[in-house]
Amino acid sequence: MEVYLDNGATTRPRDEVIEEMNIMLKEIYGNPSSLHRMGLEAEKKVEKSREIISNFLSVRPDEIFFTSGGTESNNIAIQGIVNRYSRRGKHIITTKIEHSSVLNIFKYYEEKGFKVTYLDVDEKGLVDLEQLEESINNDTILISIMLVNNELGTVQPIEDIKKIINRKNKDVKLHVDGIQAFGKIKFNLKQLGIDTFSFSGHKIHGPKGIGGLYIKKDLKLSPIIFGGNQERGIRSGTENVPGIVGLGKAVELINKNFDEEIKKILNLKKHFIDKIKKNIDNIKINSFIDEHSAPHIVNISFVGVRGEVLLHYLEEDGIYVSTGSACSSKNKGKSHVLQAIGLKHDEIDGTVRFSFAYSNNVEEIDYVVDRLQKHVKEIRKITMR
Repeated sequence: MEVYLDNGATTRPRDEVIEEMNIMLKEIYGNPSSLHRMGLEAEKKVEKSREIISNFLSVRPDEIFFTSGGTESNNIAIQGIVNRYSRRGKHIITTKIEHSSVLNIFKYYEEKGFKVTYLDVDEKGLVDLEQLEESINNDTILISIMLVNNELGTVQPIEDIKKIINRKNKDVKLHVDGIQAFGKIKFNLKQLGIDTFSFSGHKIHGPKGIGGLYIKKDLKLSPIIFGGNQERGIRSGTENVPGIVGLGKAVELINKNFDEEIKKILNLKKHFIDKIKKNIDNIKINSFIDEHSAPHIVNISFVGVRGEVLLHYLEEDGIYVSTGSACSSKNKGKSHVLQAIGLKHDEIDGTVRFSFAYSNNVEEIDYVVDRLQKHVKEIRKITMR
């Protein structure tokens, strides 16, 4: 049996997405900037996807911009805001558990002389709101906080964060990395008061190499890529039309089946956690198992087991999981997220992230728990002699 539980890293594109992309690659392959019929047909497909996504997010079509993925979206939003509003101040705020595509931008500006505040989080990854309120001042121009953490699944209280911003300094812009939240949890961008919001195609059963950025109407950003002024100058470069159409199709299918699929994923997660608790001792569940966590992610520490070793044991059984973020898993060093929530060294070493999708089933989950129980016992016999 092959079981893929690394959906937080990437997902298998739906068959319907692949079919739509194949049509674009084979038949409607024109450049959407061209004036002839094939170019116009490609442009219509791009705008249709923009409409599908804007409807899903309940925003205006002209507030959606296409990019190459989540990393570029985060860069365009953060750098665009900082470069545009740096005359107002040189203070920016983020958290200690952001994705590397956010943290590394903040480190860059820190080296450029900006003051950066890295907010603490609690043992489950929730941001310290009191520290946030104390940190905002007249020099603050940007706060960037992810909606769902990619390693823990923790959902941040963005609405409360926005209320604090409004109390302390209404001019502060709020960027939200929504890559693990998009298509996974319900939210309302207008209600949250977000200025920019990033999302990605390959996390929602769409293609890799495509993503998007919501930019609140009338918010002015300084572009970081210059060229032919595609995407209204925010992201120049010939559009990835097959990717955009594939992303639109993935969002269309999510919107159609959202409640049903999310309920299934959540039930699988609960079933998995219940069976793990009953069958494996000396573990630590680092994720919330209620509404404070996204339904598709659970992070567990198996004490006395190296997560990387366990990962490869499971791989031999056709089971695919992760020890953390796929974007940084090949880098040496311990997870900055797990360190920030205060895990001990042996807990960090034994941590595995399981991330589910609508395509998983109970039979697969039972198989995974059975293999986990066997391999954890085997590894502990060796390491705890």
